[in-house]
Amino acid sequence: MNIHYAGSEQAWQNATAYLENLIVQHGARRILEVGGGANPSFSQEFVNKHNLEYTILDISAAELAKAPDGYIKLQADITDDNLDLPSGYDLIFSRMLAEHIKNGERFHQNVFTLLADGGLAFHFFPTLYAPPFLVNRLLPERLAEKVLHHLQPGREKEGKHAKFPAYYSWCRGPSRRQIRRFETLGFRISEYIGFFGHAAYYAKVPIYFGFHQRLSAWLVRHPIPCLTSFAYVTLKK
Repeated sequence: MNIHYAGSEQAWQNATAYLENLIVQHGARRILEVGGGANPSFSQEFVNKHNLEYTILDISAAELAKAPDGYIKLQADITDDNLDLPSGYDLIFSRMLAEHIKNGERFHQNVFTLLADGGLAFHFFPTLYAPPFLVNRLLPERLAEKVLHHLQPGREKEGKHAKFPAYYSWCRGPSRRQIRRFETLGFRISEYIGFFGHAAYYAKVPIYFGFHQRLSAWLVRHPIPCLTSFAYVTLKK
């Protein structure tokens, strides 16, 4: 198990390259993106180059309709207690989806079931108890939406980057409790990376920005798992 920490800018900069490396290193061919919706992570050029069977799954038909034609699209609820989908995937992944799931345990259990033996799951998600996400969790949804539109314009529902309610179930940094949760489901943790900081939010509040940057750098050197802002977790069945 490889656990380490970095600044949050690396989480955003490296996510696609990290996934592409997983695919190439492990020879993954059957790939399922959960919550891909309007924004599939991989271009059709990448899919064709590596001869992938790449499916995007989303609960929303409206979101899937926003994705370009040419992708395999599947409408389903990944947390359905009676989920009935083809299994045997080499890689199942999600990006900024897990926080919108009410039942994190059921989500990860269903992912485990859909994986082939030896298959990988990868998830990139925001974590509690980073202050911006804690506030988002506690505020009424209508107020949280107004705050987000002020900090990040362009997140309207009709667009490709709409805001959805967030619950943060099983969205934590690499704490002992969180690790045990995944292991209880039968996963082996290959890598867990905690990321500190959220410059995009604090840049809107200049009086706190410098302190935030210094604190984030300190936390990378002296990590406290419950204060991460984002995480990558790579799991093996």
